[in-house]
Amino acid sequence: MKRLRQTIILACEETGERIYLTNKNKRNTPERLVLKKYSPKLRRRAIFKEMK
Repeated sequence: MKRLRQTIILACEETGERIYLTNKNKRNTPERLVLKKYSPKLRRRAIFKEMK
């Protein structure tokens, strides 16, 4: 049985830091996830994109 929920790593667009882990359903959201999360290096919210 294939698992639909996949664990993904989020990387900051500006600094490249990879500090967030989350999971998503591949069937519902096949495109890459983009979220605004807090970046400790920048001390503000930044755009984090799903890595390959």
